[in-house]
Amino acid sequence: MALGTAAATASYELRFDSGRICLDLLATTHPEERLDAVEPLRAWISGSGLVPAGTSLVAADTSWLVGFRELRGHIGQLVRGEPSRDSRPFGIALAGVNELARVAPPAPRAAWGDGGSLVRALDGAPSCAALLAAVARDAVELITDPVARASIRQCEGDNCPIVYLDTSRGRRRRWCSSETCGNRERVARHRRRAALARA
Repeated sequence: MALGTAAATASYELRFDSGRICLDLLATTHPEERLDAVEPLRAWISGSGLVPAGTSLVAADTSWLVGFRELRGHIGQLVRGEPSRDSRPFGIALAGVNELARVAPPAPRAAWGDGGSLVRALDGAPSCAALLAAVARDAVELITDPVARASIRQCEGDNCPIVYLDTSRGRRRRWCSSETCGNRERVARHRRRAALARA
């Protein structure tokens, strides 16, 4: 597959609808591994808004993949499990996220865009450590905010591991996406009713 096609495909398949950057990173495992090469990682970094559009990510290499996957594992442990001082896996994940969050995230600056308006740019090329710090800080904010933490939901769709922030009115959102998991559930319910009617 050509490099441009791979990037376009990765961008199409990546999801950014969980409500937080750290949860969007978790979504890169479903329905299969999305961060399986450097190009999809670059697409995720750009698509997530970690960097302004057009930011060069030529420095990204396989070591970046390792870092983002490791952070993803830590975040998964922290948001899917109950906080516990006695849980060794939770403690390891918490220490990992805290360590990554210590680094300064990419420094933004205002720059003149092509249309004559001010646009967001970065003050230098982003490093892997700085980008990991931005995601880790988002995770720290999420798990330390009682209201946000109480809004974390696991999709109720069959075999869907997506975790999202439920900001719906009444906090009754059931699926990561009404268009995908929600539609599947409605179709399955319809088929069950039709089968019962035939029986």
